[in-house]
Amino acid sequence: MANKAYKFRIYPDEEQKVLFARTFGCARFIYNKMLLDKIKYYEETKQKLNNTPAQYKTEFEWLKEVDSLALANAQMNLQKAFTNFFSNPKSGFPKFKSRHKNRKSYTTNCIGSNIKIENGYIKLPKVGLVKLKQHRNIPSDYKLKSVTVSQTSSGKYYASVLFEYENQVHETELNNFLGLDFSMHELYKDSNGNEPCYPRYYRQAEKRLKREQRKLSLMQKGSNNCNKQRIKVAELHEKVANQRKDFLHKQSRQIANAYDCICIENLDMKAMAQSLHFGKSVADNGWGMFTIFLQYKLEEMGRKLVKVDKFFASSQICSCCGYKNSETKNLSIRAWDCPDCGTHHDRDINAAINIRNEGMRLVLA
Repeated sequence: MANKAYKFRIYPDEEQKVLFARTFGCARFIYNKMLLDKIKYYEETKQKLNNTPAQYKTEFEWLKEVDSLALANAQMNLQKAFTNFFSNPKSGFPKFKSRHKNRKSYTTNCIGSNIKIENGYIKLPKVGLVKLKQHRNIPSDYKLKSVTVSQTSSGKYYASVLFEYENQVHETELNNFLGLDFSMHELYKDSNGNEPCYPRYYRQAEKRLKREQRKLSLMQKGSNNCNKQRIKVAELHEKVANQRKDFLHKQSRQIANAYDCICIENLDMKAMAQSLHFGKSVADNGWGMFTIFLQYKLEEMGRKLVKVDKFFASSQICSCCGYKNSETKNLSIRAWDCPDCGTHHDRDINAAINIRNEGMRLVLA
């Protein structure tokens, strides 16, 4: 069995917006309250506290007004945060959720017929029928598992619906290989010498964003005009994010349809994004998001994504004779001639060919 999520935009009325806001707040409250009590109990007794949302409903009766499954999922999220911390302390100790900084969302599970999608509406517990913009048909054999309702910074509402289905993936024979080398400006260059000509959406909108954010910074916090301007800035950021996601989805689909195996470098994008020199360009490209899209599309088709070790010297090795030129460690060298065989190389295309060859070696070994 496999899971697949569809994200739909929903249009709640004013009363439903109030219910959503209340559920967002209650889910956040129960998460913070349970975390606080766990910390206090451990400090006093040095033992673990097994608390549940149900025990707080007597003291805080308004918790009964919202979907109980939303509170149960908040408890599960907290438990998962503790599990991640104890298995990998680098992930960090669970933190309290802020009303202003955290994403507004809650998750509820499908039990019986409490959640349904039909006739342009989605039925949600405690909320009722909410208008839904259904942009694609759902296969009849898909089983609805859960729904995550979220609100963006600009005030839009979305429902991410998770389905379970029987996964029948047939492994494809790996014949067509393609290597991709990350490029700061074009997103990538492939082993065939092609590049997607990435539009760099954030750079295009940067001037306008700067102007609108400056206006926002000069307004009185809490005023109506400040809130209107905040929404305007949020909508600009959302547009950039949606443009980037649309481009990456289309590009990854084209590649997944054309090749059996894609070979890429296993880069540390988080570290690169924190760089003072090209961090903004890394974030704008969305290479990490692109690889995620590419991986699940390939897996659905029985194809493969191979990640080559980041320490593999893809830019230094001549793809024709194998000579290693250490001078190409200098990133300013965009083209070079092999001292051994004399072949002229474009830095990125040569690296993509080496990544493809290394990926083929790992797969076919």
